[in-house]
Amino acid sequence: MLDPVIAFFRRIFAALGRGISVVIAGLFWPFRAAHGWYGNRNGVIKVPIAIALVFLVGLYGYFIWQTQVWTNFNPDYVKDYKFAERTLGAGQELPAPAPATTATSTTSTTASTAPVTTAKSCQSSAIVDVSAGLIDYNVDQNSWISSMLLYRLGLFGMDWDSTPFLDNKASFQRGVNQAVRRTSVELVDSLGRVRGTSGIDPNLQSARGNLQFDEYSWYFGLNPFGPKTPSPSYYRSAAESLRKFNASLALCNSVFDGRADNLIQFVDRIANDIGGTSAILRERSENYNGGWFDTRADDRFWFAYGQLYGYYGILSAAGADFSQVIRERNLTSLWNDTLLQTRAALRIQPMIISNGDESGWIMPSHLATMGFYVLRVRSNLVELRSVLDR
Repeated sequence: MLDPVIAFFRRIFAALGRGISVVIAGLFWPFRAAHGWYGNRNGVIKVPIAIALVFLVGLYGYFIWQTQVWTNFNPDYVKDYKFAERTLGAGQELPAPAPATTATSTTSTTASTAPVTTAKSCQSSAIVDVSAGLIDYNVDQNSWISSMLLYRLGLFGMDWDSTPFLDNKASFQRGVNQAVRRTSVELVDSLGRVRGTSGIDPNLQSARGNLQFDEYSWYFGLNPFGPKTPSPSYYRSAAESLRKFNASLALCNSVFDGRADNLIQFVDRIANDIGGTSAILRERSENYNGGWFDTRADDRFWFAYGQLYGYYGILSAAGADFSQVIRERNLTSLWNDTLLQTRAALRIQPMIISNGDESGWIMPSHLATMGFYVLRVRSNLVELRSVLDR
């Protein structure tokens, strides 16, 4: 009685086996044909081809390694800056060190004391420190993925962002870079100058200009045609300019305007920036429900993650630079809660990003989850702004 059923399933599995065999044969046919052609060539042709293949395999190996290994990735990187040890806000003059005392001879009858003058020193900016550190993390501790040749070539001409492969780190780096870019604009326009009474700091201006450079630029381009300076070189120059500003600030030769209205504007701009990211996450989550098969969900997720990763450090640094304002407005608890909410979002690190239906039970919706955390952070920033503006 069961023989017809067994025979039916045997035919199904046999057909599946033949179909899989045909697919595998089709995939490997170009390689078999190339191997046959290569085997019939002489050494003059074989050697250059072999060298080119070895170079190509090595190049792809390096590319895959750089996209998969995230050097020094640490959501708690803020602790390394030890902001709690800072007692003054950015730009404030540090107290002069106590003069050293020296023992005098008991036989001396007179003592002459000469006034000792020491150069003034001011507190450097934690925001600038973190911004330079994030650039260093993106382009020195790690390779900048977006401008790599193989990333630009894509997968058989298809943009890597349109595939589920090898684009997560690049999206994360661009998210971090977005936070640093936004911060550099605020440093030039308001934080690094006394509003209406001083000019733009040249180091901050240079940093802002370099950070606005195209994220995808390689050594050579087609539009315009010719050699180019790659993106990482511009970003390294920006980090150097930021460090020069901080060195000048430490000598009290530059300005950091730590007024409450500047903090209001800074918080407002960050809230607007991540609000735009929240809209991108919502649009993708609502209109595409491909689950694990949504090939654009991962780059949306990791861009938002990188943006919050950058802003977590920058907001922590702002708490140190504007410590006096935060204390005077009794914002310490609310500020710390905002940092905790931002850090909580960094706990979400799924191996595979899924953009499933929000009411589904098989495939999760990681975009909706990240969007929820982004909105929580934005809500806290809006509340901070409201309290500061009273």
